[in-house]
Amino acid sequence: MPQQRKKKRTQKQTVPGDLQPKLPKSFVIRSGAVGRSVCHLVKDVRRIMEPNTAIKLRERRGNKLKDFANMAGPLGVSHIMIFSRTESHLNMRLARFPRGPTLSFHVNEYSLMRDIAATHSKPKSPGTEFSTPPLVVLNNFGSDERHVKLVSTMFQHMFPPINVQTMKLADARRVVLFNRDPETGSIDLRHFIVTVRVTGVSKTIKTLLQANIPDLKNYDDISDYILRGGAGSDSEAEDAPDSTMSLPQNYVGRNNRKSEQRAIRLVEIGPRLNLSLVKIQADLCAGEVLYHSEVKKTPEEAKAIAKRKAQQAASKADRKRQQESNVAKKKDQKKALVTLQRERQREKFGAKSKNSDDEGDEDEDDDDDDEEDINMEEDSDYDME
Repeated sequence: MPQQRKKKRTQKQTVPGDLQPKLPKSFVIRSGAVGRSVCHLVKDVRRIMEPNTAIKLRERRGNKLKDFANMAGPLGVSHIMIFSRTESHLNMRLARFPRGPTLSFHVNEYSLMRDIAATHSKPKSPGTEFSTPPLVVLNNFGSDERHVKLVSTMFQHMFPPINVQTMKLADARRVVLFNRDPETGSIDLRHFIVTVRVTGVSKTIKTLLQANIPDLKNYDDISDYILRGGAGSDSEAEDAPDSTMSLPQNYVGRNNRKSEQRAIRLVEIGPRLNLSLVKIQADLCAGEVLYHSEVKKTPEEAKAIAKRKAQQAASKADRKRQQESNVAKKKDQKKALVTLQRERQREKFGAKSKNSDDEGDEDEDDDDDDEEDINMEEDSDYDME
């Protein structure tokens, strides 16, 4: 008899939800009347945050920050970016759910994705690059100032962390650059896609290698097309040696196999923003101001503010305890009232049942009297006879 085969699981075991690494997710929204251009900017910033963002999120006029905070927990959303406009500035707030902190920026300048595409002679049309999160590059954030460290930490934690030892090269499709100007403190945000090109060959050979069939009707032989003369364009220039590398893994695209020499280029697709940090708050769009670029407080003023906030917190705690005691007292009163009503109903029902029993006894007595009267009449008849 053949040995019975043991069934083995062929599917990969999933890690329980508590053990799975939680990827940062985000909301990118607008608040108030911001104009059509800023609405397009919000959509473009969502493209940067893909695929871990709500790309089709629709805000309503009645939505409040509390509504998004309530949704963030069940959906696993960790960050929110809010664009709003005042008479003088376009503002952007970057906050972390559920308890902050919140970074407030002025958007000094911005360019949409369509504006960046208009500057290229041959704009790159993005395809599947948005299926993977971008790589984050921070430049000039090495200052020892606390607010600079906090800003760099917030920018890093907006995107999933990468492990160089285990990540796939094909996942490196986009780059987000945060460049800080040490003199002014302004931050430039730029968005690129990674392109891989064949190196060491002419433009005509690159066209053939990319499976693009050229127009050969004016050539007698394909060699005439390959060996044609003329000055080359800027795109045909040799790539710099420091931009070429040997691919350590297979990459996306035709003939981009491991160990092949390729030139790596970054093509900007936008949007582009220039930000200035205004203030940092401890909580979710509220709380103590940890840093302010325009308002500076003396130690005495900071101490007085801290004392006032402590008094407000104590007063709030007292009011909360008083409200809880009032609610508990009302619940006890309501419970006592319900108990009293039930007792009254029980007494009323008992009295009705007693009255019905007494009436039943009286009816039985009447029936007995009627029977005695009948018997007496019969006896009298017999006597007369």
